[in-house]
Amino acid sequence: MKYDIFLNTKPLYYKEIDHERVYNAYEILKPYIKQVKNIHIVGTNGKGSTGRILAHLASASLSAGHYSSPHIVKFNERFWFNGKDVSDEDLEKAHQKLFNILGEKISKELSYFEYSTLLAFVLFENCDLMVLEAGLGGEFDATNVYDKALSIITPIGIDHQDFLGESIEDIASTKIRSIQKQMLLAPQIYDEVEEIAKSICEEKNAKLFKCKDKKLCWETHPTYLLENAKVAMSALDILGITYDEADLKSLKLFGRFYALTPNIRIDVGHNPLASQAIFEALDAPVVLIYNSLDDKDYEEVLRILKPKIKRVEILAIDSQRATTKEEIEKALKKLEISYSHFEGKIDKEENYLVFGSFYVVEGFLKSFERIVL
Repeated sequence: MKYDIFLNTKPLYYKEIDHERVYNAYEILKPYIKQVKNIHIVGTNGKGSTGRILAHLASASLSAGHYSSPHIVKFNERFWFNGKDVSDEDLEKAHQKLFNILGEKISKELSYFEYSTLLAFVLFENCDLMVLEAGLGGEFDATNVYDKALSIITPIGIDHQDFLGESIEDIASTKIRSIQKQMLLAPQIYDEVEEIAKSICEEKNAKLFKCKDKKLCWETHPTYLLENAKVAMSALDILGITYDEADLKSLKLFGRFYALTPNIRIDVGHNPLASQAIFEALDAPVVLIYNSLDDKDYEEVLRILKPKIKRVEILAIDSQRATTKEEIEKALKKLEISYSHFEGKIDKEENYLVFGSFYVVEGFLKSFERIVL
């Protein structure tokens, strides 16, 4: 069975996960693949862009692979190698190798994300550097099974409480306990995160590094992407990997405050921490094309963005986890934000932000060719 057909048999969302399952599968796989230098990225926000910046800069001096999730349009987006997404052919080869090693029973038992993660190990086994982005967790995440040369902790906020805990202390502890020998801590919003990081590093006898501050001239990118670039470069410095800062100019971060057209920006952010970063990046009010998953604090997201929202256009999304139209409308009415429903029309005189989740950006892009400008 081809990789795409096989993966489509697996649900994307699980209320409960057997955390031992992927560890057992990896122990079977490990003797059959080469082990490479791995940077593990854990946090609430900035994982994808930090990882892509890091892999992009490193790829000038060595072969680098970057595993991220979820994808926006095509599954291949999760696996980036030396400047481009891996091909269907390479994915199919990796799938056949992995499936044959694990066997049908174990392969079928693994979740969509677990199997995809093991696919990354096979795809990138001949790289000099592998950058792994954790999913929604830390110590229990599928990406955590692989030994790490360095762990990066990006900004941690309140998100995925059902899996990670209700408090910032619980969430930070779960994420940071994934570290091994050394950790780079990105600038944090909550002071508690730094205290927990220090405590866990002492407990594990691990080195704790702070991000180096430096001035970057990276066109007109928003502050949060500049901060992520500093984190990426600090990580490369720690590992002694050479890079040229000028290579930032050739990097495209699709889906991260990305200018799709002169008047449309798309961003896959979906929580209050991300909305605050976007609020600071916007220099003028926009029409917000929006929706949300039901486990997100969409009311707080909208409250943060409200001063820079002209109106909201609600975009229907295809996900079993999407919140209802009525709940989004209820939040908008409470916040006194005018709204309508997106009908596929874009006014050339308006500026737009497509934001709320990967599903929102995906839905918008799928209809983009049919959008009336």
